[in-house]
Amino acid sequence: MPYKPNEREYRNLGSFDTQGAAQNEELIVRGTPIVFDTPTVLFEMDGIEYKEQIASGALDGCDMSDFIFNRNHGMNDGTVYARTKNNSLTYQVTQCGLDIEAHLDNEDERHRALHRDIEKRRVDKMSFSFVVKEDSYNRETHTRTILKIKKLYDVSAVDFPAYNDTSISTARDFFSAEHEKEFKELEERRRRQMLIAKTLC
Repeated sequence: MPYKPNEREYRNLGSFDTQGAAQNEELIVRGTPIVFDTPTVLFEMDGIEYKEQIASGALDGCDMSDFIFNRNHGMNDGTVYARTKNNSLTYQVTQCGLDIEAHLDNEDERHRALHRDIEKRRVDKMSFSFVVKEDSYNRETHTRTILKIKKLYDVSAVDFPAYNDTSISTARDFFSAEHEKEFKELEERRRRQMLIAKTLC
């Protein structure tokens, strides 16, 4: 499948902590779903490790006017636990990445359950979904760098933090296309070398 720019992508990177547990306390979840300049191996193909990193400055100009905090990107029940639009979800872009703070609803059992799962470390990783505006690729290190993010859709508590075919399908398309280009170039180079060797014989 060809790589499609402007398609939403999903990544698992950061972790978080909690505050508040008593019945009348405000339930707060803090974390860093996006970490800058940290190459991460997405998958391996033909013995080659393909990596990706989010560049510092990638969020400059990004549309972050209305994104949400949910669980597993809403794949279970679609519950919105916090949202920037109503200030229950706040964020700060730092030199290291994106820090978020989600204020959950203590009167909602789903919110209390998620807070408990995070507090008990049953859920301890975060993910985010986004659309790429600009990227680059280093063939020597097989590293894709996300230079600019166009829009951030959500940050999410995830049960299974490992990358999988669903969460990185668009990235896999990107790397598959690059892998095919590299393979074709190697084949062309090998054929040219064979032709040169034949002419010298």
